[in-house]
Amino acid sequence: MANPIIRLEGVDKEYGRGKNTVAALKNINLEIQPGEFIAVVGPSGCGKSTLLHVMAGLEQPSDGRILLDGVDVTLISERDLPKVRAQKIGFVFQSFLLIEDLTAYENIEAVLWPIEEYNKEKQESMTLDVLREVDMLERRDHRPLQLSGGEQQRIAIARALVNSPPILFCDEPTGNLDSGTGDTIMKLIARLNRERKMTVVLVTHNEELTKYAKRVVRMRDGAITSIK
Repeated sequence: MANPIIRLEGVDKEYGRGKNTVAALKNINLEIQPGEFIAVVGPSGCGKSTLLHVMAGLEQPSDGRILLDGVDVTLISERDLPKVRAQKIGFVFQSFLLIEDLTAYENIEAVLWPIEEYNKEKQESMTLDVLREVDMLERRDHRPLQLSGGEQQRIAIARALVNSPPILFCDEPTGNLDSGTGDTIMKLIARLNRERKMTVVLVTHNEELTKYAKRVVRMRDGAITSIK
């Protein structure tokens, strides 16, 4: 078996101090293999989004180790973490987080603007490739408010893919969509997992979405209760 692309060892996350301390994560141990599709499910407030945030280096754990593609993100400085995230991770959130003043094309290409080794021609090629991959090439010049919710989420997915990260974190990606559109988005994410061999970590309260995953991690009260 290959080395895990994500490994969590004894991870705790606490908020507050003293009597006001809240344990959001409790002794989390988890290994995710390259190319896996994992769904993390549980009721609201169970810690699943916090788990995603610490996996991605968006928050530091209170205790434990997190290895991301062989890199211990708990040892990396706040200054260097954004570079690691840019190389390793794509994010898809419930809110599409698109910039209203930019076109669909520009929202995606903006991810590449700070990367000096990509000239304008390379940036254009990479952006058009992912627009084509999510079937949004014909909508490239539209601004977010001219797009449907499903179309905005496709652009958000393309933005997450443009730098070809090995890991895709999805936090309630269908939460703002109707069931039919949500199903279409999930089929797209599943296809990307299959064709790109991307590791996908999906966080959701929707049991229906677990059918897309290869393994399901169930949480309650900050702890993992089962992995199947």
